[in-house]
Amino acid sequence: MSKLNINNLTNENEDGSPRISGISTFSSTAFLEAPKGTTAQRPENVAPGMIRFNTDSGHLEYYTGEFWDEVLVANNTLDGGNRGLFGGGATPGYVNTIEYITISTPGNAIDFGDLQNAGITYSSNSSSTRGLFANGYTGSQINTINYITISSTGNAQDFGDCTVINHDRAGLSNSTRGIFGGGSTTNTVDYVTIASTGNAQDFGDLTAARRSVSGCSSSTRGLFAGGNDGDPLQYNIIDYVTISTTGNALDFGDLLAQRTAVGSLSNSTRAIFAGGTNTPTYAAVNVIQYITIATTGDTVDFGDLSTLSNSNAGVSSPTRGVFRFGSGTGQALTNIIEYITILSTGNSIDFGDSTYTANSVGDSGCSNGHGGL
Repeated sequence: MSKLNINNLTNENEDGSPRISGISTFSSTAFLEAPKGTTAQRPENVAPGMIRFNTDSGHLEYYTGEFWDEVLVANNTLDGGNRGLFGGGATPGYVNTIEYITISTPGNAIDFGDLQNAGITYSSNSSSTRGLFANGYTGSQINTINYITISSTGNAQDFGDCTVINHDRAGLSNSTRGIFGGGSTTNTVDYVTIASTGNAQDFGDLTAARRSVSGCSSSTRGLFAGGNDGDPLQYNIIDYVTISTTGNALDFGDLLAQRTAVGSLSNSTRAIFAGGTNTPTYAAVNVIQYITIATTGDTVDFGDLSTLSNSNAGVSSPTRGVFRFGSGTGQALTNIIEYITILSTGNSIDFGDSTYTANSVGDSGCSNGHGGL
């Protein structure tokens, strides 16, 4: 076997890397240095499969043919299990805290970093590597989208803007596309490509305009449950969309009763909805209910939360769901975190405590193990 040692290899114009075709094998105990640069320096007219090191994110990335996606740099099972994140809330002043848990291991949440704005009722979705927090109320409604890298800790960065200035929306996703829907008296649904950055695009409309909606998904289907159109009308509607397409939502079935600000989470087959407020008093409830995502139909009773709660944020692994409670009756502050086993039925069990006592957490939970991945 012969060896070829080359210190520098360029194309014929000496302004870039050469193209190597056929089967090429490199054997070395050293390293292979990829082209590198910032996000703004990404080349144009790129062929699918080309790879580079992004100096902004600190990760290798490759071109899919449609967008630049990060090479998976960490296993989803961090510290023994999938990671879940929660963000924002009121204590009663608005906070920008992001915290995280390891879903497989009960215990108290740990500080992750900060959102760009202190606020309440953010909507969230995620891929296996990146989490997004969108819209929210910071004293006024906003349309900003923040993102974080789930496997690390640190403050959120700007992603782009939603198509509407709003709050109390629902978030859901598969491994590539993030969707936000509903909000303060709107039926708008918009979407982003999670691995990129940029403004959201119009997806379609919900079957009814409503706020305080809850969202979760499988890899193919996204669900939007409950909500209200402003005092006093609440909905028991469950809508669904096909995530990879665009278009208006279709009727899936109904919740057990009219509910607002229901906590939601899912694995690939089952969606869980917990707590919320009733009609007509808007008092918090503790009911947990579920549906099978691949079918259509009404929810079935699952069990109960340990206490009355609404505006709960949900995160999940393939086997376990965890709810960070948002508000008790009368918007009481809480730091409760409880969990369920998704494919069973029964009451929720104590998981640990949040790093802060708050209400109005909303649909702000995301994870790298949810049902859309």
